[in-house]
Amino acid sequence: MQDVPLTVTRILDHGTAVHGNSQVITWTGNGAPQRRSFREIGARAAQLAHALRDDLGVEDDERVATFMWNNAEHVEAYFAVPCMGAVLHTLNLRLPAEQLTWIVGHAADRVIIVNGSLLGLLAPLLDRMTTVEHVVVSGPGDRSLLDGGRVRVHDYEELIEGRATAYDWPELDERRAAAMCYTSGTTGDPKGVVYSHRSIYLHSMQVNMAQSMGLTDADLSLVVVPQFHVNAWGLPHATFMTGVGMLMPDRFLQPAPLAEMIESERPTHAAAVPTIWQGLLAELTAKPRDVSSLTQVTIGGSACPPSLMEAFDTLGMRVCHAWGMTETSPLGTVARPPAHALGTPEEFGYRLTQGRFPAGVEARLSGPDGTRLPWDGESAGELEVRGNWIAGAYYGGAGGEAIRPEDKFSPDGWLKTGDVGVISPDGFLTLTDRAKDVIKSGGEWISSVELENALMSHPDVAEAAVVAVPDEKWGERPLATVVLKEDATADYASLQEFLSTRVAKWQLPERWALVPAVPKTSVGKFDKKVLRRQYAEGELDVTRL
Repeated sequence: MQDVPLTVTRILDHGTAVHGNSQVITWTGNGAPQRRSFREIGARAAQLAHALRDDLGVEDDERVATFMWNNAEHVEAYFAVPCMGAVLHTLNLRLPAEQLTWIVGHAADRVIIVNGSLLGLLAPLLDRMTTVEHVVVSGPGDRSLLDGGRVRVHDYEELIEGRATAYDWPELDERRAAAMCYTSGTTGDPKGVVYSHRSIYLHSMQVNMAQSMGLTDADLSLVVVPQFHVNAWGLPHATFMTGVGMLMPDRFLQPAPLAEMIESERPTHAAAVPTIWQGLLAELTAKPRDVSSLTQVTIGGSACPPSLMEAFDTLGMRVCHAWGMTETSPLGTVARPPAHALGTPEEFGYRLTQGRFPAGVEARLSGPDGTRLPWDGESAGELEVRGNWIAGAYYGGAGGEAIRPEDKFSPDGWLKTGDVGVISPDGFLTLTDRAKDVIKSGGEWISSVELENALMSHPDVAEAAVVAVPDEKWGERPLATVVLKEDATADYASLQEFLSTRVAKWQLPERWALVPAVPKTSVGKFDKKVLRRQYAEGELDVTRL
């Protein structure tokens, strides 16, 4: 058999040649959206590569950062940078300033491509980003914010204008670095995960599998999950393999413009975290729209409450759970029910799982003492995985050695996910909690996720997060923090009574607090460390039943 390298370049070449008429549509918020064909994306990616190499002096393996929304120019960078032999580094624009500054320095980014609308976030940090020499600004924004700084400022369109629309892409080693993302750093400094050309290629093939997202060139995908969040779950690469069109929301991520996009552009698929869909559901309830085109929704990042899944079912949108993390590229499982369960009462139960492992991801469960646990759907342990698109180490910095912390990698190289769950005999994963969020009460484990899902099925509850708090008698007990809907009449006692029919009595929270909103991390997950700190510092108005 021929040994042809699996590279991002081959994905680009295929997409522009075979699916050249497929489109990347970027929402503008005023008037017609921007439309750019895959063929045009490829030509502009070549122009960007020429500019980066010839004008900015970007060398092989050098990191080029993006600080951008989801849009066509970001897709151009997705291909230009790795195909020329450099490394694309997507910066999470929702991270705290201190973490962003640390990440840019750790990666030694010399060039940042930024959307003009984000200059207000980036400009104040540039003096502390000592490795950065060039800032390339795409789209409208207040460029005066960059005046008087030490970095050279370039306009994206002016920089690529007049460049050749073809590039003699080098033949790269498929194991070479293509892109990198940093974890959100909820504990300690963020950790860099580097994706190879090979891992991206194989992951893209898995995204396109029928038992995965299973999209074709007849589909248009609304890519709400940020391009700075694990490569937008691999969709920009996967779509160039199959010709799936992409609808990019840019900075218009509020429920109203998302509903308008769906009604106007008629996407068939969408991908985002649950908090996005909760907001969209409220918008569609208050102001119904024609969203009938959207029949498939991929949800990841955190578990989708069953009540939210059922609500979207009534709108004709079938929610499909997926699980993954920055270290898994991110696709680890997808919840497509097996054939024997379709049309039976079992089907919804399978949909509530995190999904089934594909052939490219091996999984095992590890008990507290390191014992390997069976796939019996009952034995709960920490999930460990390995595979062709699973990280084997973290980036050690420019010139540094790869980092393999003992709490993140087993002695035989498996990734310790930090997720606790069970696996059924037919390979479906059900996560019960993060290891750090499990409530250890009187020698028993209480799942915070189970309590949250039960609470959010109450008609008066908009959001709920449950955390462990110290208890003199039991060690830890659950604290339920709740966001009530407008005009809600429920009180703590009625919510506790509601829970009593859904979980064991000893698991019922005694401590309750109302909050205006559940704190979120930079990628939209519940930020439980904030709630734990607020409780410890007496900032929550807690009622004990």
